[in-house]
Amino acid sequence: MFYEIARRDKTKLPHDPFKAIVAPRPIGWISTRAPDGRINLAPYSFFNGFCSSPPIVGFSSEGCKDSASFARESGEFVANLATGALRDPMNATSAPLPRGDNEFVRAGLTMAQCRLVSAPRVAECPASLECRVVEIVEIRTLSGAWSGSVLTIGEVVGVHMDEAFIRDGRFDTAGARPLARCGYQDYAIVESVFSLARPTGGGDP
Repeated sequence: MFYEIARRDKTKLPHDPFKAIVAPRPIGWISTRAPDGRINLAPYSFFNGFCSSPPIVGFSSEGCKDSASFARESGEFVANLATGALRDPMNATSAPLPRGDNEFVRAGLTMAQCRLVSAPRVAECPASLECRVVEIVEIRTLSGAWSGSVLTIGEVVGVHMDEAFIRDGRFDTAGARPLARCGYQDYAIVESVFSLARPTGGGDP
């Protein structure tokens, strides 16, 4: 089957397969604080790491939502690790609340103070990344028009980890059971991992 994106032929497929194929996607549970003190917390599945030295992460907002706006205004954000145990509060924070309403309160989550940025982190998360904005990109289409999406890129300046998930000097990814977004309304939980050594000269793990 060939599915042409521009035509979106629903006689072939009733739902666009793009998000189901680009999957699983890590969820960046982004917390921000506006300069006036307003707090926002929202999950983004268009999130990932782009560089390890220095560590760079980014999240894409379809529309200039509070997370992108607050990060632009403050120059900071926190990427919190959403997990299987936190699926319900994570989902609750995706609700379209009025600008500046505190999703921590709505979802019954605890705001914890960060060390190097002013935005709070989610205390219940096993890991959080403190980030400072380095670039904001308005994503363009083939025609050069703005797609309506904004990519916020930040350098990680600090990492919070629950010591319960540190094993032999490494963060236990499977033990933390991170949530990942698949297509449609589907999610996955990372519960097992395996090791696969790279070929000689292929880079450090």
